[in-house]
Amino acid sequence: MFYGEFEHKLDKKGRIIIPSAFREASKENYIEKFFVTRGLDKCLFMFSEEEWKQQEVKFRNLSFTKKEARQFNRLFFSGAQPIVPDKQGRILVPSYLKEYAGIRKEIMLIGVSSRIEIWNKESWKAFYAETKETFEDIAEKLIDLE
Repeated sequence: MFYGEFEHKLDKKGRIIIPSAFREASKENYIEKFFVTRGLDKCLFMFSEEEWKQQEVKFRNLSFTKKEARQFNRLFFSGAQPIVPDKQGRILVPSYLKEYAGIRKEIMLIGVSSRIEIWNKESWKAFYAETKETFEDIAEKLIDLE
């Protein structure tokens, strides 16, 4: 549903402009509300409301008797914020989430199928530079095309 890489800057009020491709995908899939939270690799995860509910069920079923499950759920859910883009497709991400991801001015919005990731531009560049050389090796380990 969400695909591509888009470079943007926060506007003067600190809002993020959702790329038109993502706004179109949202419109086509009747998505009006999102949830933004702490993601992995120091980025933010942005889920449609429907996808958020699916993730919530999955993570809620993790055993609370396991320390790692408690820690993950605390950070993941305490950071969550419902967000509805305005008519121009802008969202205001809470400062504690921007701080977590190191977002100041320049950002990257990355479509990862069922979610959007919001990255500090320099962090994305570093991640991409570090990972691109191993893309084929990763694919070989994870994907069985037979």
